[in-house]
Amino acid sequence: MSQRSYLLSLVCALGLVASVQAQDFANAERYFREGNEKHQLQDYVGAIRALTSSLEANPTSANSYFLRGASKEKLDDHFGAIRDFTRSIELNPQQYEAYYWRGLSKVQLQDYYGAIADFSKTIELRPAFEDAYYQRGQAKRELDSYQDAIADFTKIISINASNKDAFYLRGVLKIALGEKEDGCLDLSRAGELGDLNAYNKIRELCNSK
Repeated sequence: MSQRSYLLSLVCALGLVASVQAQDFANAERYFREGNEKHQLQDYVGAIRALTSSLEANPTSANSYFLRGASKEKLDDHFGAIRDFTRSIELNPQQYEAYYWRGLSKVQLQDYYGAIADFSKTIELRPAFEDAYYQRGQAKRELDSYQDAIADFTKIISINASNKDAFYLRGVLKIALGEKEDGCLDLSRAGELGDLNAYNKIRELCNSK
C-alpha cells in the first residue's frame, strides 16, 4: 500500500471513529434528558433504565451516575446509590451534590461518621449550603455530639435567620444540655417562624419546674 493510500485509509478510519463517538454522545445526552424527565416525574425505575442506557453510550458521565444514584436512593437502594455517587465523585470531584446525596444514603445505613465526612466535603465545596449543615447536625445528634450539632444549627441561622428547623433543633439540644432558658427561647422563635410543633415542645420541656 502506498503512503498516500495508507494516509487516506487512516483518515477515513479516524473519521468513522469520530462519527461513532459523536453518535454515542448524542445518544447519551438523549437518554440523560429522558432519565432526568422521568426522575422529575418520580418514575425512578424508568429513570434508572434511561440513565443506564446513557452510561452505556458514555461511561464517563458524572451527571448520569449522580442522577441514577439519586433515583436509586429514592427507591431505598442505598448500596446501589452509594456506588453511583462514588463513581460520580471519581469522575468529577467538584460535584458537591454527589457528596451530599451519598451522605444521605449513609445516614439511612446508620453510617453517621461517613455521612458527616460527606456533608463536610459538601460544605467545603458549597459553604452556604444550608441543608448540608442541617444533615450534618442531625448526624452529629445521632452520635450524641450535641455541642457540635448546635454549632451546625447556629451556622444555618447565621446564613438564614428564618430557618425554623434550625431554631427548633438547636432549642431541643440546648435544653438537653441544661441550657433551658436559651433552648426555650429558640423553640419560641421556631414557633414564631411557623413551626407549630415547637409549642408542643415548649409545653413538654419548658414549663416543668
